[in-house]
Amino acid sequence: MLTKRIVPCLDIKNGRTVKGVNFVDLRDAGDPVELAAIYAKTGADELVFLDISATEERRKTLADLVRNVAKEVNIPFTVGGGISSVEDVDILLQNGADKVSVNSSAVKRPELVNELSAKFGSQCITVAIDAKQIDGEWIVHLVGGKVPTELNLFNWAKEVEQRGAGEILFTSMNNDGTKNGFANEALARLSSELNIPIIASGGAGNMQHFVDTFKEGKADAALAASVFHFKEIAIPELKEKLKSEGIAVRL
Repeated sequence: MLTKRIVPCLDIKNGRTVKGVNFVDLRDAGDPVELAAIYAKTGADELVFLDISATEERRKTLADLVRNVAKEVNIPFTVGGGISSVEDVDILLQNGADKVSVNSSAVKRPELVNELSAKFGSQCITVAIDAKQIDGEWIVHLVGGKVPTELNLFNWAKEVEQRGAGEILFTSMNNDGTKNGFANEALARLSSELNIPIIASGGAGNMQHFVDTFKEGKADAALAASVFHFKEIAIPELKEKLKSEGIAVRL
């Protein structure tokens, strides 16, 4: 049985880890290199490092920060933000990233997913999808959730899987930062319709939310930020809770 993964997310702006609610009202959560080292030592299965202002500000992810984080961790490490070419990915992987996450650039030019998968292998390519439920339909948004598209979450997820994505990181904008739980209904549908791993993101507030997203949402991994950054949930205790609920985890 494949173990379920716990994935702290480091949202980076101007070199610092930040966290907001519904993608806004950001507050400082600490030094990303220090946080990464702590998570690697306390049982995180993977890390995701998102330069949340890279796309908006039309600049590239900070490769030197990636390099510094990579020196401190011995677990897989995904990097996203402002990635729009094979060259961008090459630089990040050379600096220590294990995987990359693409979002806005893939929507603007879907062939990018094909190119990255062909060059680096699908196991390296995560497609992040930020979506908001509006009048019952999940609509994909871009640029840190600021720009709505005409894309439907499920159709877009299927397309990027066909183009070579190795996993989907789905963030529910409705749930993000609310601590009311993950969007399990949408997650379960993604898991049933796709054949690649789905990472749940947006809404973690307590340990039961993780239990629910693995059981009800059928997620392969659960990503969270503030509950870990502000020490509301300790990863070792979370994993013991998951194990007690019959969920396979790496202890």
